[in-house]
Amino acid sequence: MKRIISLLFIVFLILLPFYCLYAQDKVVAIVNNEIITQKDLDDFFNFIRMQYSRQLKGKALEEKISSMKQDLLKRLIEDRIMLQKAKDEKIVIEPARVKAKINEIKKRYAQESDFQRELGQQGLVEADLENKIREQMLTYSIIEQKVRSKIVIRPDEITSFYNQNKQQFLKPEERILTVLILQDEDIAKTVSYQLRLGSKLEDLATKYPFTTDILSASQGQELRSEIEDTVFKLGIKEVSSPVKVGPQYYVFKLDNIIASKQMSLAEAQDKIQAFLFEKKLQEALVKWLDDLKKQSYIKILES
Repeated sequence: MKRIISLLFIVFLILLPFYCLYAQDKVVAIVNNEIITQKDLDDFFNFIRMQYSRQLKGKALEEKISSMKQDLLKRLIEDRIMLQKAKDEKIVIEPARVKAKINEIKKRYAQESDFQRELGQQGLVEADLENKIREQMLTYSIIEQKVRSKIVIRPDEITSFYNQNKQQFLKPEERILTVLILQDEDIAKTVSYQLRLGSKLEDLATKYPFTTDILSASQGQELRSEIEDTVFKLGIKEVSSPVKVGPQYYVFKLDNIIASKQMSLAEAQDKIQAFLFEKKLQEALVKWLDDLKKQSYIKILES
């Protein structure tokens, strides 16, 4: 019995690499005359993960990637359709552009070995990354040619949107503050107290170690809650008690309050132009992709 078990284990070890290879080569979808394998899907997942890892870390990264998993095959199919269209249109990406993008990515790492290690952790090699970047550039190019370049925002559309949504273009009250940044709590309390007594900032700077900055703040615009709660209770020329944020202490002096006002059409038009352009782009892209899908043979194979 022991010999049989040992023999079965040896057979399992021999067949395991072939099983893993089969799993990677398993066809998960067919798009026109091309197949999408499990490896294509895994590589795409790893590429997306590497892109998001530049902005997100830890739990935030995992939650973002997890939220995308279910739609990953759909997105890969759409990318494959667009790539096929780009090839039909004979769009070519110069190798120098791809190499320049790779070099740009490498600059984010202290050493070449750090870059290669990150690739390895995502199950990629540099050739995989080059291929994905080339495909990404092809996708952008065909979208630019077929969709983006055809979008026009007329002046009357901007005016109409402004007139119908004036409440969106109300500038909130703005507070201009002098900010003192200190490293020691006792010094921060002393500086705050001296300012409230009427001492000049220039005189205090010769006695105590701190740096200063100017802050423009509007309520509800991503200030930390402890800072917002402090600065929006100050009157003109009032000085706050120290506010601890991380290892540092901040003292705020309110210099001026700029009242809320309605933005003019001229002030709002760039923002409206960008919003309407993005809205039309997304609508046109969805329609164009739907048309391409209708003209394509797409089969998703059961897992």
